[in-house]
Amino acid sequence: MTMWVFGYGSLLWNPGFEYREQSVATLPGWHRSFCMRSIHHRGTENDPGLVLALDAQSDAHCQGVALLVEEGHEAKTLDYLRERELISSAYLEKMLDIDLADGRRVEAVTYVIDPQHVQYCHLDLEEQARIIATAVGGRGPNTDYLHNTASHLWELGIEDDDLDWLSARVKALTTG
Repeated sequence: MTMWVFGYGSLLWNPGFEYREQSVATLPGWHRSFCMRSIHHRGTENDPGLVLALDAQSDAHCQGVALLVEEGHEAKTLDYLRERELISSAYLEKMLDIDLADGRRVEAVTYVIDPQHVQYCHLDLEEQARIIATAVGGRGPNTDYLHNTASHLWELGIEDDDLDWLSARVKALTTG
């Protein structure tokens, strides 16, 4: 069995599983944004942070990475991803077609937001920056999540104007 995983947030810099191939990939019809309140990993129930999720949007696309799971590790990887990503059921696990940089189209395990979930939100960028600047959860400061994601996108040559703006704004809020 061949299993691909699409990463667009923390899976870029902390996949947590063994893979044998990585490729820049594009997911059509979805938009990456800080539209999920984090009450475990990057915030708490009393002081939620924000994490990235994918929102369905017909005219959008999201660039990230496709990770080909090491052969024989598919079941273990899926168990790990479900424990990590489905902690509060705000994400939905889907098999979606992605386009790899070399032109191949593959199906990948992808975690997208449940727009009916209580953790789903739409906030302007300034409000996102204010939340990210101060929130801390079980996996550390929300700022680390933002800056690690933004820097890894940059290293991969993937442009994301919103994340670049947020990263600069949060740095200004936390250092000045």
